[in-house]
Amino acid sequence: MNIGLIQLLQEDKHPAPAGHPESAHRIKPALEHVLSSDISKNIKIIRPEPVETDLVYKVHDKDYLERARSVAEGGGGYLDGDTYMMPGSYEAAMETASAAIYAVDSIMSGDFNRIFSAGRPPGHHAEYSHGMGFCVINNTALAAEAFIERHNLNKIAIVDWDVHHGNGTQHHFYERADVYFISLHQYPFYPGSGASTERGRGEGEGFTLNFPMPAGSDDASYARAFEETIVPELEKFKPQAVIITSGFDAHREDPLASILLSEDAYTLMTRHLTGIADKYSRGRILSFFEGGYNPSSNARSLYNHLKELQED
Repeated sequence: MNIGLIQLLQEDKHPAPAGHPESAHRIKPALEHVLSSDISKNIKIIRPEPVETDLVYKVHDKDYLERARSVAEGGGGYLDGDTYMMPGSYEAAMETASAAIYAVDSIMSGDFNRIFSAGRPPGHHAEYSHGMGFCVINNTALAAEAFIERHNLNKIAIVDWDVHHGNGTQHHFYERADVYFISLHQYPFYPGSGASTERGRGEGEGFTLNFPMPAGSDDASYARAFEETIVPELEKFKPQAVIITSGFDAHREDPLASILLSEDAYTLMTRHLTGIADKYSRGRILSFFEGGYNPSSNARSLYNHLKELQED
């Protein structure tokens, strides 16, 4: 199966300050690795066309977006202690957001069943009214809204295996039943949310599922979570599309966390989700590169992830 690959590394518009871990360098070698590997023949590069981005205002407050624009256009600065903006960062964030919507449209049109989007700046920590954790616009939440608002789907599954909890995505859908948000993450750890007791509220109760993993958790711990709970829950939910917030920073070689996954874990987790997508979602999967700060382990993990996405 061919999969689509979007590359928006934004090296010119969103360059990292010296020494900052979130830079294009963490992603670029991984993409070069897979595009020179044996699986490259089934990877088709997508050059996304600009699309209307008004849907971003359902995910983020207009005042926040104007503040982010003002910081960038004023010469750059920080939205919080570690979320930087360069003069071109707002434009880069909006281009990455547009690409997320374009990817949803491409999947729904049948151009691709599965797309992997490597875009910067990342997004899953971005809250409705503020950016944080290197994240400016929540592309995961935006893609889910695009499936719902532009294509009338009503059951979207989001699985976030970034080592940091996807607080912004969780909070956006916390009171809704049309999106099932599932997260596996180191806990206690940044950003502090993601306890197992956080299960949703009101109509959304039971549609948030957190797996707070202690430091030192390994492949077997994640496999149990999928096999004993996540897969059965998704079988009951029967999603019409699957979104993966695919951070590779839970790898044991990543410098910013203490989970001990090997790259084989990304094979297994992806295989479970392709099985769900093939059964209930017509194969539809949109995966976003989020965290991951060791170029070497990112490359091996991304290879395994994309190889499984290609499986028919």
